Amino acid sequence: MVPLKELTAETVLSDDVLTEVFDQEDELYKSRLLLSLEDRAGELGVKKKFQELVKAYKRVEREMRRRERDKKSQPCTLEQWTNFEGPYNRMQCKEWIAGEGGIFLRNPTTGYTDILACYHPILPVERLRNLETGEEQIKLAYKRNGRWDELIVPKTMVTSANKIVSLSGRGIAVTSENAKYLVRYLADVENANEEHIAVQYSTSKLGWVRGGFLPYDTDIVFDGDVRFRQIAESIGPSGNRNKWYEHVVQLRSRGRMEVKFMLAASFSSVLVQPLGGLPYFVDLWGETEGGKTVDLMLAASVWADPDESAYIKDYKGTEVGLEAICDLLNNLPLILDDSSKKNRKIEDNFEGLVYDLCSGKGKTRSNKELGLNRENHWKNCILTNGERPLSSYVTQGGAINRILEIECGERVFEDPGYTAELVKHNYGYAGQEFVDVVKNIGVDCIREIQQGFLRQLADDEKMQKQSLSLSIVLTADKLATDYLFKDAHYISLDEAREVLIDRNELSDNERCYQFVLDKVAMNPARFDNKVENVEKWGTIENGYAIIYTTAFTALCKEGGFSRTSFLSWANRKGVIQVEGNGKRMDKVKSFNGNKIRCIFLKLNDNTDKDGFVKVDDDSQERLPFN
Repeated sequence: MVPLKELTAETVLSDDVLTEVFDQEDELYKSRLLLSLEDRAGELGVKKKFQELVKAYKRVEREMRRRERDKKSQPCTLEQWTNFEGPYNRMQCKEWIAGEGGIFLRNPTTGYTDILACYHPILPVERLRNLETGEEQIKLAYKRNGRWDELIVPKTMVTSANKIVSLSGRGIAVTSENAKYLVRYLADVENANEEHIAVQYSTSKLGWVRGGFLPYDTDIVFDGDVRFRQIAESIGPSGNRNKWYEHVVQLRSRGRMEVKFMLAASFSSVLVQPLGGLPYFVDLWGETEGGKTVDLMLAASVWADPDESAYIKDYKGTEVGLEAICDLLNNLPLILDDSSKKNRKIEDNFEGLVYDLCSGKGKTRSNKELGLNRENHWKNCILTNGERPLSSYVTQGGAINRILEIECGERVFEDPGYTAELVKHNYGYAGQEFVDVVKNIGVDCIREIQQGFLRQLADDEKMQKQSLSLSIVLTADKLATDYLFKDAHYISLDEAREVLIDRNELSDNERCYQFVLDKVAMNPARFDNKVENVEKWGTIENGYAIIYTTAFTALCKEGGFSRTSFLSWANRKGVIQVEGNGKRMDKVKSFNGNKIRCIFLKLNDNTDKDGFVKVDDDSQERLPFN
């Protein structure tokens, strides 16, 4: 559908627009579209013409439906209807005999029912159309051992004899012998009862979808991959609401930053998309026994069952698997326990994983038909923990800039075991109530709160991406404190600012400069002509480390830094000497009569001409024998 604002007086009355509207199978959605278009037609001064066209289209639609009913209202014997005992309405099944004893095809020649389609009752009861892909799935109801079950499968699975055989693993009695007849029976029932089999819009994603929020709003149903149904089913309220709130308010009253921040980060995940943010990590790190895992469970219990086998995941999976889970969660937080437990592939490219998850979209992949699969996308917060800061696994400033780190102190919880057990049995209430708060307040009002925090966090020395992420966390903290906990235990701005990293600390080039200076200080023999039998890197003269270009390139590679980027930055900062007009970043230096190109790198101001660090006498610790 063309955006409403782009429609003109001519196009709003065009056949293309109205045909697209009347092709919608969701009657409620169709009515909303017509009302929106009528408002637009009014703005363009053609409202009456639009109303007349809509009346004409409705007359045509009614006539088509009447003809379809007449076509389907041909004489039908009792045997041409399904005769299953259970909650489902009877459906036309044409020449099939469908009863409790199974489904058979009547042979028109002999009159015998000698062709078996299925040993038990089965029928299609609902069609689901995915909002992201437009692809259809179908809900099958089948009866085994006297009990009805429902199953959602891709439409393509029940239209192919080869594919439908896989349903045998779900308890449906289908083999290679009767598969083609079961396909034919299901197609006949679906087409003969098209008006009675509802079309339901569905999605394989949770979070904000069409103005609603899954799984709390039921206008759109979830049809996600069965592999991730465990995660979806873990989300929602369970247990005693008051028990959870009373315990959490008690924990917050202790003033521990770890508890308040991880709770706020969990809430903040659903604000990332409405506020136009990008995904970010919130990492809780510290020594073992501090309470990191319990704090993560507490954050998970805002939305779902925090048990290890339910909502919380780890790094032992693959990058593709984590991407798929993010796509499923969409706006709900991805929670990963213990960053030290990574598989080899993720560990070798952990920096790439941080970039990918924080980009908010997956890689473009083709399918076996050489087409492109639907691209995964999400906007959420990723909560994780570990004994080491997450930033220690990455070197690029861009990756570090996407991480908010909180150090976990000792004894965050007085009784961690009690807290863990309580949240395992009482969870999911706060998340649903927080979403209701967001809907009631409205995005515009929430954005004003977030922009206020962003202005207070503004600092030229801090990174803007981190400040944006932190402002969303603080906004979530304020909303949760004001409307859910009502305890006035906010995260203070001073506490929040400690999370931000200085720009200089984050700069790749600053860190490269410090890395090379450290290497120079750690290897004095490599710059001393009097020391033999050691590989030389250059010399130190007049406050400069004069490093062979080959050695300098190797140092940059060792530290994972860009040589070209650093030299360009160093030239702007005036910490290297350049030749001539600055087109070359190195200079010629003579060593024992040999002219060699070198990098002239300025040492820190607290070093002397020989490269030694100056230390004040008063600051030296006197040894006992001095």
